[in-house]
Amino acid sequence: MKTVYFDVDTQLDFLYPAGALYAPGAERIVENVAALNRHAAVSGALLISTMDAHTENDPTFQTWPPHCVAGTWGQQKPASTLLEKRSRLPNSLGAFELKQQILLEKQEDDCFTNVHLRSLLNADRYVVYGVVTEICVKQAAVGLLKTGRRVELVTDAIRAFDDYAAQVFMKTFTSAGGILTTTKAVIV
Repeated sequence: MKTVYFDVDTQLDFLYPAGALYAPGAERIVENVAALNRHAAVSGALLISTMDAHTENDPTFQTWPPHCVAGTWGQQKPASTLLEKRSRLPNSLGAFELKQQILLEKQEDDCFTNVHLRSLLNADRYVVYGVVTEICVKQAAVGLLKTGRRVELVTDAIRAFDDYAAQVFMKTFTSAGGILTTTKAVIV
């Protein structure tokens, strides 16, 4: 079964208290995210790591405080979550090099707004984790469910702003055929 891993927006601005848009407790998932990413590498699976890449005057800052501005500390991913063979894939037309980890840049909550994402979706199974559960993780998981393939959400490798909204999403996700799992179950 061909698997693609989706590491959603695990960026410093979301993961740590010093970040511009910290999801409380998110620093506790970094170890599991790193383990899942390493497992993707060992198993030879593609790892798509989505990343907000905002401009300084991005329209999203009308809704959210400034965060993940391209090139800043907060836009970066923790070193432990990065694979050696990686490439950055901006949200613009053009050729790109496919490496084991794709740093897929986006300017909106929905990773499917990156013009290249759909061309990377050729798996039987998608494993999804990251931040923020009820926003960007939800967008990725719901979009992947629309492919008709198996989609698993790693519950000990996600973090929310609003736990109630995250629970509502997870009920909707499982009702639509999504599967809840854990890091240990994925990497065995």
